Amino acid sequence: MNPRTVISEIASATGDIGAAFYFHPDTLGRGKELGLDGFRFYFLGRGGVLGDVAPEVVVAAFGYFNPGLVAKLWTTAKEKVAPKTAAEEYLACNAKLGRQWFAAVDGLDAYNEAAEAVINAVDLSGLSLFAAIKAEPVPADAPARAIHNAVLLRELRGSAHLIAVRAVGLESQVAHAIKRPGDMTTFGWGDDVVATDEDRTRLDRAEGITDDILVSAFSVLTETQASALVAGTKAMHAAIAK
Repeated sequence: MNPRTVISEIASATGDIGAAFYFHPDTLGRGKELGLDGFRFYFLGRGGVLGDVAPEVVVAAFGYFNPGLVAKLWTTAKEKVAPKTAAEEYLACNAKLGRQWFAAVDGLDAYNEAAEAVINAVDLSGLSLFAAIKAEPVPADAPARAIHNAVLLRELRGSAHLIAVRAVGLESQVAHAIKRPGDMTTFGWGDDVVATDEDRTRLDRAEGITDDILVSAFSVLTETQASALVAGTKAMHAAIAK
């Protein structure tokens, strides 16, 4: 299977799987126990792998969000919980849900083997959030390991896409306005972010560049591994949909 075909086949579903735990009731409940509301747990939990950094570092790693919103939520959240502790708790929520959702899913060992082949083949240059999560411990059991790997593959594409968006001269908030126009307020923006036809053309180019960045890592897959990665992604996505 051509690497670009594999990338295309798993992109959307991996995005869904890797984000499925963000605002799940169990995750929100754990955040509340730690004294964090859902959005603060999201920022501190997802970004805490970067360490106790300035808000600007989180802005750079996440993209899309209004820097003022990031600064407010990150700063107030880390007053209550250390960033690395929040990250450990956040990833633990993800692992717990993976065990619930994927206990009966077949092919996870093969999926994990393939996913980790890609993950370990990545040139980390410029991929800060992906690299930071990659440095975290990986669960030993197959279901939790699979959802952890899906998070990594999601952050891999996301980190690469931010590079591509900047490479074509597009501001991340404009890219966000094109892809998710209904979420601008949630991300801290007003209704004054306007995207032009030229911006839309640039975003299309950025999608292609994103794939270009990922091709070398996905090229390490054998035909068997490529099929396992696609099949496992589809099976996990179906399990979450239930």
